[in-house]
Amino acid sequence: MKTYKYDLNDVTDINDLDSVYLEKENNECTVVINMDYQAAYGMGERFNHINQKGLTVQSHVYEKFCNQDKISYCPIPFFFTNTGLGVYVDSWVINEFEFADTIKITINRDSLDVFPEIYFFLGEPKDIIMEYVKLTGKPSIIPKWSFGSWISANRWNKYELVEEQIGLLEKYRFPANVMVLEAWSDEATFYRWNENGEWKSPKEMIDKLHERGIKLLLWQCPVIKKMYEGESHRINNEDWEYVKQNNLCLKNSDGSPYIIPEGHWFSGSMIPDFTNPGTIKWWFSKRQHLLDIGVDGFKTDGGEFVYDDDIQAHNGMKGIELKNAYASSYVQAYHDFIGKDRILFSRAGYKGQQNFPIQWAGDQQSTWDEFRHIIIAGISLGISGVPFWGFDIAGFAGELPSIELYERATQLAVFTPIMQWHSEPLGGQFSEIMPSTKDNNDRSPWNMAACYQDEDLIDRLRYHYNLRTNLLPYIYNQAINSCDDGVPMMKHLVLEYPDDESVYDIEDCFMLGDILIAPVITEGKTDREVYLPDGIWTNLWSGEILKGNKKYQIHCGKERIPVFARNGACIALNLGEDRKLGSYVGNSTKSYNQLCFYIVGNEGEYCFHDDLGNKIIITWKDDIHKAKVLSGNIRFDIIKNI
Repeated sequence: MKTYKYDLNDVTDINDLDSVYLEKENNECTVVINMDYQAAYGMGERFNHINQKGLTVQSHVYEKFCNQDKISYCPIPFFFTNTGLGVYVDSWVINEFEFADTIKITINRDSLDVFPEIYFFLGEPKDIIMEYVKLTGKPSIIPKWSFGSWISANRWNKYELVEEQIGLLEKYRFPANVMVLEAWSDEATFYRWNENGEWKSPKEMIDKLHERGIKLLLWQCPVIKKMYEGESHRINNEDWEYVKQNNLCLKNSDGSPYIIPEGHWFSGSMIPDFTNPGTIKWWFSKRQHLLDIGVDGFKTDGGEFVYDDDIQAHNGMKGIELKNAYASSYVQAYHDFIGKDRILFSRAGYKGQQNFPIQWAGDQQSTWDEFRHIIIAGISLGISGVPFWGFDIAGFAGELPSIELYERATQLAVFTPIMQWHSEPLGGQFSEIMPSTKDNNDRSPWNMAACYQDEDLIDRLRYHYNLRTNLLPYIYNQAINSCDDGVPMMKHLVLEYPDDESVYDIEDCFMLGDILIAPVITEGKTDREVYLPDGIWTNLWSGEILKGNKKYQIHCGKERIPVFARNGACIALNLGEDRKLGSYVGNSTKSYNQLCFYIVGNEGEYCFHDDLGNKIIITWKDDIHKAKVLSGNIRFDIIKNI
């Protein structure tokens, strides 16, 4: 692995790389990479394609409601090619990357008339990602409960609705570790809770959730809100005056407060300047009481609010940088505020975003087309250095998803870093532009079963939520590994098989450790084509053994998606008494019902470690398997069948 760093203000030529040269003219510097390549990967969360060859991409943080296509909430100015070359442009400014026969990167000066530094990496894909992550910051591991199943809705706006959902979880025996509340606040300041008494005692409610093994996240957005016409709120008015008088918001070039333009979300609002220590002190003094009563983190929505080049921040940045940098300053401020035992769930971000986990894919409509794009988004963000990511199962906006789409999305979510369903409010917050079915937007499993009068749906879905809990030891182990080596949890196949040209353009499969997941993304299908790379693979459901370097038409039925474990895999599982996948083991992440290690193939080695102090090395060859306990005293079994 080799890394080359150049200051584009001083350098006139890239002497170390024969295929790279520079063209400088006025305010632009064009880096030209003249090489024969088949694929380029990275550039952050991309919804249209994983392989960027043939596309022109802008590194621009931008909000778009549904059907994002080439727009990205979380672009990252980093990519690598199948030829073993990686590039990172260390710039906050919007730059353009043209992936044609020749790669051209058009780089702009910042507001100080300075070009950025650029890095070139030579090595294998995994090594390139690792080197990028080392430069921009290795992520820290997040709590194990983050990887349990999540429930979320905008419409839960009072204590009784939360209790109703908890009662339904218990009635149907669904595990859940995280609840996200969006409509919890006064809707004017987004920090005052229980203004009108709808919540009785928020602290008591949180304590009850914690007793049931459920953590709580609250929705946030970085705005000093402009109230609607005819509305007034005393605290909101006081905040407006305080922020203006103390210069706590982003400013226009004339010193007046920057206002979000018309036609955009929260138009007319000011946005806090998180580069200002005074803003951070004031903003989080208003939210400290939420941590004091036990809130476990925040859904940090928005952040894509800078649309003008001439605005300015306390630290000297101008709009030309803030269009991308603002989202990062926002989530970093929250990350620093909450500490290591809580989490964020953020939509917008930029370079180094892996330092502020977790990322969420934003707004999607409940359609098959959006479902296909969400898989692309998760994989592309992973190969851009961000390991922890999730999406709204089957989308959250518009018409309710079909039963088939809902199940296929749930089956996928089991194997993604974060598994979450989320609902709009009743009537739909976007009902004027995207009407929903009979004002019913509840995408909970029980409401879906009731709406479609499918009594068996609950049982079918319960299996997958239990399966997620069964897999939690393995998933958490992969999360630890991702923090250590920078390799994403959702791995594009090129990371494991960089010399196999057959994987270069695969955009609908990924690997979680040694498991290959092939989601069913076409309506009405009970089978799909799957390419298995080199090696021997075992069907996780049937136990069938298949040889790699070959395409197969895999029949999976309606209730499963194709999942394969390669030889040498060891899958750590928390199983019930019957030792079957899909067995109920409850909500606890602090103990195991039965810890089992499912070994695949005739030979392998696996290192298991968790957050409970256990570290175990499992080795096997033929019919002999051994376990070396390095720490901890947990009981476990090694199994060859599940």
